Amino acid sequence: MTEEFIIAGCLHNDTAAQRELYNRYSPKMLAVCYRYAQNREDAEDMLQEGFIKVFTQMHTFQNKGAFEGWIRRIIVHTCINFLKKYKKFNDSVDLANAGYIHVKEETMPSIMQAKQVSECIRILPVGYKTVLNLYAIEGYSHREIAEMLDIEESTSRSQYTRAKAMLEGILIKKKILEKPKPRFSWATGLKK
Repeated sequence: MTEEFIIAGCLHNDTAAQRELYNRYSPKMLAVCYRYAQNREDAEDMLQEGFIKVFTQMHTFQNKGAFEGWIRRIIVHTCINFLKKYKKFNDSVDLANAGYIHVKEETMPSIMQAKQVSECIRILPVGYKTVLNLYAIEGYSHREIAEMLDIEESTSRSQYTRAKAMLEGILIKKKILEKPKPRFSWATGLKK
């Protein structure tokens, strides 16, 4: 079945088209849900809620951009609403508990692709994990994240910074990432 045929079938509540759409996109969307969820059961609940919205909002798809991207946006918003509904987003950790580690911005994209890192992201507190996923992976701005999560833009920025620091600490602890070596300064003769 072509994507256009599936969309047309779903618009007419054709169960075969709906099943095909679900079978085609649910594995990728479950992976998206899993990044936001505390456990597999929550991820599956998010996925089910998301696909109900996909099917009921199918008439709003306007063929602007990729169909998969449209589904993904619905799934991400469903995940955020799920976290807010069950007050799971309020879990957070104080920066003092995270420890301070300087994170180089340019290291994040290459690190983010590893499966091991994905598992480490899941260890983060819900607030940190949510902002990190929305900003670094989904590409939302801090302003958009603040609106989605009903928080201040500065809170989104600080949660992201804290998430990166905590993630780097976890990666170093698990020996996935090397601890940055101190730099020597010729001017002072001291390590920075």
